[in-house]
Amino acid sequence: MARMHTRRRGSSGSDRPAADDPPEWSDVDTDAIEERVVELAEQGYDPSQIGMKLRDEGVQGTPIPDVKAATDKKIGEILDEHDVALEVPEDLRNLLARAVRLRDHIDENPTDHQNKRALQNTESKIRRLIDYYRGDELDEEFSYSYDVAVELTE
Repeated sequence: MARMHTRRRGSSGSDRPAADDPPEWSDVDTDAIEERVVELAEQGYDPSQIGMKLRDEGVQGTPIPDVKAATDKKIGEILDEHDVALEVPEDLRNLLARAVRLRDHIDENPTDHQNKRALQNTESKIRRLIDYYRGDELDEEFSYSYDVAVELTE
């Protein structure tokens, strides 16, 4: 399948093995995993960063390759249960930060037409993502503007 704003095709990557059970060598208690997830979230890590830290560092010295397989809950569900969830979804926040960086770059370099187009594409993705999240994870009145993006990414 082609990418959205280019003519290139996407690169295929490897898939995670389809395993429903946690590995036999991982004997960490689910409560300990949930405590570690909440602790990392309170330190300011995003859900994707939490997953990588659990994969690399683990809990009590044992790596956790897949939080969902070990706890039957996704990282976002764990954060919602403990009221530590982000106010804006992570993918939207990353796009907002990218738009702010592009806008700042264009202010310094007004003739950079390639990045003007990149900003248009990024803002288009932001508007579509806001429509997707509106009502569930975002307020009904939420709309995108540069000032809102600066406020949310700080």
